[in-house]
Amino acid sequence: MQKIWANSGDSHFLEPEDLWRESLPPRLAELVPRAEKDADGEWETVHIDGMSFRRKLPTGKTAEFLEATHRAPGARDVALRMKDLDQEGVWAELTFPSLGLWSSSFRTPEVLREALRVSNDWAFETLEKHSPRLVTAGQVSTLDIGDAVAELERIAEMGYRAVYLPVAPHPMQKDYNRDEWEPFWTALELVHRGPGGAVLNYTETTFGGQRAVMKLVASGALDRHPGIKVLISEGGATWVPFVADRMEEGYRQHAMAVRPKLDRSPREIIYSQVYASFQHDRSAVAAATYMGYDKVLWGSDYPHMEGTYGHTQQTLHQLFDEADPVVRERVTVGAFRELFPTVPPVPAAAIA
Repeated sequence: MQKIWANSGDSHFLEPEDLWRESLPPRLAELVPRAEKDADGEWETVHIDGMSFRRKLPTGKTAEFLEATHRAPGARDVALRMKDLDQEGVWAELTFPSLGLWSSSFRTPEVLREALRVSNDWAFETLEKHSPRLVTAGQVSTLDIGDAVAELERIAEMGYRAVYLPVAPHPMQKDYNRDEWEPFWTALELVHRGPGGAVLNYTETTFGGQRAVMKLVASGALDRHPGIKVLISEGGATWVPFVADRMEEGYRQHAMAVRPKLDRSPREIIYSQVYASFQHDRSAVAAATYMGYDKVLWGSDYPHMEGTYGHTQQTLHQLFDEADPVVRERVTVGAFRELFPTVPPVPAAAIA
């Protein structure tokens, strides 16, 4: 069976658990997450930014599932990761952070700002510099918009090609469709480096990603900043034409009440600026084939359980053996290349 090489729009890397504690000044290091397990091993107390909460430790099947999620050799080791990618037929990947998922639990802007700065420096040195095949998503604080703008500008200067945001900002911050975020969207477009060079990534559940897109479209943020490209990872792709249709209809039929007015239609904005990645969905290939929506990317979700690690080639053949060759090329490598044109192509020797 000939190997299908593909780029992944959705992968994850596990940073060292003590990265923040070992890298930050002591007064800040004591405020980053740490856990104290009870003697019986059933509960733990988590301390973060002056707050504490108790949680029951996973057992049985839940513990097995969490352990299996990180079973891939390259989940923490970048050299082993490259071997996994070659074995699975994944040429390049967009890689999301893990420690940053704690961001919404902080309440002190300085702590979160400096912790994410440490993460960005570490990820750039460890991943981005290791191979041009690895595109690392930088992180910015959504607790303080000024901090977000400053860090965005800093990591863009370093050479980052993508930035990660959750589907909703910090609980203490205004939502993305509010005017307070306009300086960030402006900065994001200004640091844009070539086609798709600065990509805004929302990764959580499908519905959260859909809501984020609708807010960015309805608020006019994407219309005002056409250079911004948004990638919704792990959410499938067929929802995009559906949301575009619903927003198009609402904007047209309720035109008298709609504010702000847009220079482009919701469908035009979505079809030109919003990308979506999937792992297993045959319907995603159908969306790219029949619905006029070509911003579809495949993603491995390495090393997560819901991803394709261990059966990537089987999955790719099931998805694309009967697909139109033009669609196959677009979904496996073309759309990714559009976002990250500096990633080198798959060598001819690997394809042969």
